[in-house]
Amino acid sequence: MTTALIYLVVMVLVAAVVFLLAAVVFGRGEELAPLPPGSSPTRLPVRDITGEDVQGVKFQLVLRGYKMSEVDWVVRRLGTEIDSLRARVAELEKESSR
Repeated sequence: MTTALIYLVVMVLVAAVVFLLAAVVFGRGEELAPLPPGSSPTRLPVRDITGEDVQGVKFQLVLRGYKMSEVDWVVRRLGTEIDSLRARVAELEKESSR
């Protein structure tokens, strides 16, 4: 009976040491705070979006693919950039035809 009790105490001590060692090595399991609603880790420059910027876009993965709000935001930004570039081209073409 005492042998079984000694084995149990030794096993608990070994488990506690392994747990403490793992906690020190790997941390306590903290997670990053969630992003506020409406924010996204997806980044694009404020102006002058380049092809490299578009190729470097990374979207947050969710259960069934990419996060739709992030993809919608990028598409809106790219659409706005294209519209402003086309307006600038039209303005320059108008000035050069005078």
